[in-house]
Amino acid sequence: MADDKKTKIYLIDDDEIHLTTAELYLQDEYEVHKAKSGQEALDYINNNKFIPNIILLDVMMPNMNGWEVFKKLREIDFLKNVPIAFVTSVAEESEKKKAGKMGIADYIMKPFNMTELKGRVKDIRKKFKV
Repeated sequence: MADDKKTKIYLIDDDEIHLTTAELYLQDEYEVHKAKSGQEALDYINNNKFIPNIILLDVMMPNMNGWEVFKKLREIDFLKNVPIAFVTSVAEESEKKKAGKMGIADYIMKPFNMTELKGRVKDIRKKFKV
């Protein structure tokens, strides 16, 4: 990467295996931050004024699902333009359409492989110029 600063990716997922796998796939090219719940992510962002370049957000999480987290993230002024992609095992076409209408940057299906995840993140970077 030509930049001296790596693109910051924030992974939000309650599944430790998915968090660790995504981190291993991405850490060679990106600065990866992780949260195990929507509340943990929101607290960290608000307390530290943390602005990631891309957020990869699980949909199916306890207490606060990805849709609720997405809405709360969009209410934070300094995150309004940060692309948020869902990473999920929910394959229903209606959910994908709803995500598109809500402004989700991408809808990445689990389980993912390294090539696919890196490619999708690269596509998000190009599309949103991050």
